[in-house]
Amino acid sequence: PRIFSNVHVLVVEDEVKMAALLRRGLSEQGLTVDVASSGEDATGMARGSTYDAIVLDVILPGIDGFETCRQLRSEGIWSPVLMLTARGALEDRVAGLDGGADDYLTKPFSFAELLARLRGGPR
Repeated sequence: PRIFSNVHVLVVEDEVKMAALLRRGLSEQGLTVDVASSGEDATGMARGSTYDAIVLDVILPGIDGFETCRQLRSEGIWSPVLMLTARGALEDRVAGLDGGADDYLTKPFSFAELLARLRGGPR
């Protein structure tokens, strides 16, 4: 069953298989999903569209997810940002949250938990 309607999400993930998995899984729940494979692409896309949430990897080509989030915030883009990354050390989580992210989830992750965090909005 679809649990979302009229929700537009930007997934920022450079690993093709992970990006496809996220797109398919979120789309099956009723979300509209755009995918960016770099921080530069993500900032450009976020300037042109309003997203209900941004799912942002940290390890990206070019600018990383921490810098991408800082740039979004400095440009006044306040879509909720959920960092989804393999970088789970305490200092990484703190850097992400201090850089403007609303939530932080480490890989490997439960898709059910990702959906719950997206449903719950910023924490």
